[in-house]
Amino acid sequence: MGNSALKAHLETAQKTGVFQLTGKGLSEFPEDLQKLTSNLRTIDLSNNKIETLPAFMGRFSVLKSLALNHNKLTALPEELCKLKKLEALYLNSNHLTQLPAAFGQLSALKTLSLSGNKLRTVPPQLCGLRHLDVVDLSRNQIQSVPDTVGELQAIELNLNQNQISQISSEISHCPRLKVLRLEENCLELSMLPQSILSDSQISLLAVEGNLFEIKKLRELDGYDKYMERFTATKKKFA
Repeated sequence: MGNSALKAHLETAQKTGVFQLTGKGLSEFPEDLQKLTSNLRTIDLSNNKIETLPAFMGRFSVLKSLALNHNKLTALPEELCKLKKLEALYLNSNHLTQLPAAFGQLSALKTLSLSGNKLRTVPPQLCGLRHLDVVDLSRNQIQSVPDTVGELQAIELNLNQNQISQISSEISHCPRLKVLRLEENCLELSMLPQSILSDSQISLLAVEGNLFEIKKLRELDGYDKYMERFTATKKKFA
């Protein structure tokens, strides 16, 4: 891509606060975006070949949405965690194995999408995010859901298409969790904590494609309580 094309994109971004450059085969994060750290609210560099993010990432003081889906990122810089206004972060289809230690400092984050990466666990840093609404960890390599998940503030947690065979019963203590997606994992029915049914806020539990038949789920203690929540939620949105 020529310099003049990039220059035109930068000029537009300066006026609109939006920089979008997708599917251009970029191998690195455009250096020239440093000039716009104080006015960019949205950056979308999806469908490129970016492998690393620069240290100046942390200087986008008004950035609300960052999309880097379908790149080649293997790690995120700690500087990313300085984005105090960031509300939405989309990192689907990269090669991430973990999140930076300071990730819990992204205090405004509401939506986090990490589908199609190489995560092996639910990152504990997510539990520090007080405004998190939606977390997508589908299509990773997660094998178990640890006790720390009980502190997660999210309303929706998507764990579809992982390798999960164990779930901590602490998940039923998540104060705001309404939607839990566990489709296409390796769960035996005996490994699904019954407290999810009898004693949680969860009103939509999606578990198709595991190692048990759905009709067996309906025979468990607590299923009636779950169905009450499910039906009440359905009525609310009807």
